[in-house]
Amino acid sequence: MNIDYNKLRVNPGAKVDLKDYSTSEDGGYTKKTAKEEIKRNINDLNKYQEMFYADNSHSMLIILQAPDAAGKDGVIRHVMSGINPQGCRVHSFKTPSKNELEHDYMWRHYLALPERGMIEIFNRSHYENVLATKVNPEWILNERIPGFDSVDKIDKDFWERRYKSINAIEKHWVDNGMVIVKFFLHLSKDEQKQRFLDRLDDSDKNWKFSSADLKARAQWKEYRHAYEEMLENTSTDYAPWYVIPADKKFFARVAVGDIIIENFKRLNMGYPQPESPEMLAKARETLMNE
Repeated sequence: MNIDYNKLRVNPGAKVDLKDYSTSEDGGYTKKTAKEEIKRNINDLNKYQEMFYADNSHSMLIILQAPDAAGKDGVIRHVMSGINPQGCRVHSFKTPSKNELEHDYMWRHYLALPERGMIEIFNRSHYENVLATKVNPEWILNERIPGFDSVDKIDKDFWERRYKSINAIEKHWVDNGMVIVKFFLHLSKDEQKQRFLDRLDDSDKNWKFSSADLKARAQWKEYRHAYEEMLENTSTDYAPWYVIPADKKFFARVAVGDIIIENFKRLNMGYPQPESPEMLAKARETLMNE
């Protein structure tokens, strides 16, 4: 399929209304044709990741943000299944620990960044610090930031400074060889309801459900507004956001795979040259004469 993924990319500085973005796009795929495309993407990703690892010039950070039940784990499992685990890691960020709260909010994310030749997937990320905390600003007080000892002081200027800080940090990462690709899995409220019910009705999936899921769902409008402001303020030329329709899991998996592959293609990668043809010939001769 010839899909223009630029339509899913949030232009820097653009006003974002998530009503303008589809949640149910299928890209012309069926489950069957999407499965075939995902297989092709897995083969291509394996090829590019091997060269990426050998080239050892860049690192890649893939960020997945989404409402609960939007399919982040499924995207990781299906899209990245062909990647050599030695070259790819997944990090899921939970509620900050006591030790993590003794540092600034980016500290724990810095510790998980990929080194050159590596791919790191953040299943939720530093963006929780302008999403979950924005919807629940009392959580900011746990960070004990000087001058912000009450919720009343956490105002519009506070969030604008945090957006700018994140942009500056990501620019620093990119300037030092990191490729950053950010995906927001855009799920409808009706589809989330159905997926929650599926989890409740299937005993094998009960473990996936948490009472916190219902609390976040009750804050749907607040989260939606926080996502829109996050996308508006932190989609940049060097680290863009893509709004991926997530109601149809098969299309979300195709789209994420296609976009990652396109980012690999933009890199000037190659396998390192051997020491010399003479060395290879001599090595072959030595082995053959054993």
